[in-house]
Amino acid sequence: MLDIIYQDEYVVAVNKPAGMLVHRSWLDSKETVFVMQTLRDQIGQHVFPIHRLDRPTSGVLLFALSSEVARSLAEQFEQHTMEKVYHAIVRGYVTQGDRLDYPLLEELDKIADKHATKEPRLQECVTHYKPLATVECPVAIGRYDTARFSLVELKPETGRKHQLRRHMSHLRHPIIGDSKHGDLRQNRGVSEHFSVSRLMLHASQLIFIHPITEEKISLVAPWDAQWLSLVEQFGWGDTVSKLDINVIDYPV
Repeated sequence: MLDIIYQDEYVVAVNKPAGMLVHRSWLDSKETVFVMQTLRDQIGQHVFPIHRLDRPTSGVLLFALSSEVARSLAEQFEQHTMEKVYHAIVRGYVTQGDRLDYPLLEELDKIADKHATKEPRLQECVTHYKPLATVECPVAIGRYDTARFSLVELKPETGRKHQLRRHMSHLRHPIIGDSKHGDLRQNRGVSEHFSVSRLMLHASQLIFIHPITEEKISLVAPWDAQWLSLVEQFGWGDTVSKLDINVIDYPV
């Protein structure tokens, strides 16, 4: 059963679990469980995906319940009028926030795009990031006797493949648990010392204009047990309690 965080007769949103594919994909031809099919069976009607989250990323995932509503919501995504807020735990101390405008080379899928004839192009990519908390832990990961981590808020202006993961890697603050763009030594260390082995990236909030009622909708997806475990071990409970991460904010 998926955690449905919002539903009306036009749209439905779930808190996607980490490790679950949104739909059937070349990425794993043997996988049999997907968000789309699970949600369709759960609510008894067809759903239309508006956006996607990478398999290891958790958080707010929005679906339309008709093709007309799907087109309207897709326009909001294309026009960048939807506000997306992510949280991540990264390596090192992030001491100040900024707007990162750093183009990324288009990432082609090794399987799905293997017959592509065009060369990957450079894509505009903009991410706003802000530090929320830091910690230095007395564990040796790598060449140092201690390990430093930061909790950051991320707001992408654009929606490129692996944008947040690649941007944080560019800043030399890779997201913990990122097996493709991250620090494998740090990933293993966090798994060994803190018993957390997932990608620490979560789509916490999605704000959009309802295509039918024209109300401003703010959806918040609570963090899962591994997130909360690491937050507790890092002593960030007070900081997180002020973020209202576990409160779903529907329109009044």
